[in-house]
Amino acid sequence: MAQITLTSGDGFTFNAYEAIPKGARRGAVVVIQEVFGVNRHIRAVVDGYAAAGYYAIAPALFDRVAPGLELGYDMDGLDQGVEIAFSKLQMPQTLADLQAAIDHATKRGKVGVVGYCWGGLLTWLAACNLDRISAASSYYGGGVPDQAELQPRCPIILHFALEDAYIPMDSVRKFLSRHAELPVYTYPADHGFNCDERDSYDAASATLAKERTLEFFARHLQ
Repeated sequence: MAQITLTSGDGFTFNAYEAIPKGARRGAVVVIQEVFGVNRHIRAVVDGYAAAGYYAIAPALFDRVAPGLELGYDMDGLDQGVEIAFSKLQMPQTLADLQAAIDHATKRGKVGVVGYCWGGLLTWLAACNLDRISAASSYYGGGVPDQAELQPRCPIILHFALEDAYIPMDSVRKFLSRHAELPVYTYPADHGFNCDERDSYDAASATLAKERTLEFFARHLQ
């Protein structure tokens, strides 16, 4: 586990947290943060994919406006993170930084992308717009249904929570009417169910979604 520096296409340098697996390598996974930064939970997610045999890396996508920022899972943290993600950052630059992380990860094999919350939206946008991605797994990406006109350029699975007030099931059903061919899974849980540091954590749903993601990556990254 280590902090490294990446360089985006416009020359901007930013941090990323990486973990290198022991033994045989299955490929690479780029982990995309929630609106709370590359915090302890996201680093644990990276470590988990490394333990499963993947080179894993989480780019610090807030670094353009708030270098090194890590937020807590309270309303102040949520408000601050949402403002940065949707008001202060510029999406073309964010996607360029994400592409830099993907390009770096390709040195370790085929690349899968997995993201949560804001990162779930970025996973969908990356799968539809960026290069060198072999598979993607989007978790409860707020705004994904609003981007249904896009078409993924790589295999992707999506996970949504049935009790998620941020992403109503009506919007998910409309999304599916445009993308009936995609594997979309729903869980009896709330937004953020994968994060064991949030009150909405649901162990059974998190375990099942991770199993599905690992199986999906195993098929497309090796």
